[in-house]
Formats: sequence, structure tokens, C-alpha cells
Amino acid sequence: MSTYIADEIRAYGTIRDLALAEAERITNTLNLQRARISNEFVENALKPARSPYESQHLPEGDAARERQRCEAVKVRLSLLHAHLAAMSREHVQAA
Repeated sequence: MSTYIADEIRAYGTIRDLALAEAERITNTLNLQRARISNEFVENALKPARSPYESQHLPEGDAARERQRCEAVKVRLSLLHAHLAAMSREHVQAA
């Protein structure tokens, strides 16, 4: 069961990475929202499990790397949001 859960968490991490790549390729509100939600889901999956689910987690080394990745994704999403807001302001000013 533990291996299944770890594989599932890794799969969600991959989905998050794909959502981020799409948001970077096409930066719009919807893609940024998808990437944010995906990242939050992975973060929640990395929280310590409570009884009776303690055995359902990533090994700590993998979890630590994923937590760092989640933080890096938050920073990247912040930058993309700022870029999108700047582009919107420029579009309004040009009109």
C-alpha cells in the first residue's frame, strides 16, 4: 500500500509540473490557477499522515525534495502572475 501511495503522490507531482509548463507556455489566468491548485494538492499530500494512515507517505528524502519543488513552483507562479498583470496593464494603457 505504501508504494502505491508514494507512486500516486509522484504522479500528482508530475501533473503539477505539466500544469506549470503549460502556464509558462501560455500564461493566462486559467493555466495559472490550474498550476496553483495542482501545487497545493501536492503540498497537502506531503503533510504528515495521521492515524491510521502513517504508512501512506513518501520516504522523507523524497518528501523533502517535493516540498522544495513546491516552494519553487510558488515562486515561479508568482512571477508569472506579475508578468500577466504587467501585460494586462500595458494592454489597457495602449487602448
